[in-house]
Amino acid sequence: MLTWMAWTWPTGLFFIGVFTAMAIITVIEIKKPGTSARKGALGLVTTRGDRLFLSLMGSAWIFLAWLGIVGTPLWIPLALAISWGIFCFRKV
Repeated sequence: MLTWMAWTWPTGLFFIGVFTAMAIITVIEIKKPGTSARKGALGLVTTRGDRLFLSLMGSAWIFLAWLGIVGTPLWIPLALAISWGIFCFRKV
């Protein structure tokens, strides 16, 4: 049924991680609606969803740039992406 895409463990874990992050953000927003807006380091007023989007987009660019410039291994961009995500949720 899903043979059109090359499902591997890393691909599956990636999608599970993204959907889990969205589910967690949804649950938090349902429990405490509207309490997450703040002005961060970039001077933007962002919500939890905005910060999740920025962290996911930034992580994608980090990995694409790393693959285009260096190639493998991907442990260093993984650490950079996690650091970027932490920065986004704490400072942006």
